[in-house]
Amino acid sequence: MNELEQTQQTTPVTENPWQALRRYTAARIAQGRTGVSLPTSALLAFQMDHASARDAVHTALQIEPLTEELYSAGYQTIQLHSRARDRTEYLQRPDLGRRLDMRSVKQLQQYRQKHPDSVRVALVIADGLSSLAVQNHAVAMAGSVLSRLANRGLSIAPVTIVTQGRVAVGDEVAELLGAELLILLVGERPGLSSPDSLGIYYTYQPSVGLTDARRNCISNVRPAGMSIEAASEKLIWLIDESIRLECSGVSLKDQSVSAAKIHGKKNFLLPE
Repeated sequence: MNELEQTQQTTPVTENPWQALRRYTAARIAQGRTGVSLPTSALLAFQMDHASARDAVHTALQIEPLTEELYSAGYQTIQLHSRARDRTEYLQRPDLGRRLDMRSVKQLQQYRQKHPDSVRVALVIADGLSSLAVQNHAVAMAGSVLSRLANRGLSIAPVTIVTQGRVAVGDEVAELLGAELLILLVGERPGLSSPDSLGIYYTYQPSVGLTDARRNCISNVRPAGMSIEAASEKLIWLIDESIRLECSGVSLKDQSVSAAKIHGKKNFLLPE
């Protein structure tokens, strides 16, 4: 018996028989064990993923590269800030991240005075809980959606970027711009296998004080999750239907082709 075979036979790691299933998921399954503890490799992988999730939350969004990419794609931007003064306050006071600070409010009011014509669509980008997701995916997602909306003849406001922003801050932005349709791109709370997940929230006739029941959500937009192309198709379907039905949120069920492919000929949530 050679040295390698002896080492393999005497290893303290007990392999999990489900290990072959790991090829199908990023979830932490079949980690194996050493006595009653995780093997060193699994522990180190956990610590690395945990560090990536923390970095996604605490790393500041790089505004200049984001605005330059949007400008290169042909989109004007407006930079705004929530009432949360810094990241610490943002994490401790979620309510402050849902409203704009007074400087941002005045900025939008002045823009509206100079551009009194109403717009149909406001697209808002908020850093949320993962600046990594916004940095990596927001420009591509915004371009994909806005190009489709432009083909429909809908007037679109400049893209607004809100730092220290949460989902509800988009309602105030859209209300101040006089927009009828709100698309919010936000970094989602990172998981240990998804630090770069982008969320999309859509609201028909947004205004300050709306609850999540008035919003439609498309989640997990990232290379390892839902593709930008698939998310764009789903969002456009929701927008078209919301205009037709004059609603969004729980009153607007996803019966798009993409949903039918997953759940059958119709949405499995709907009654027969």
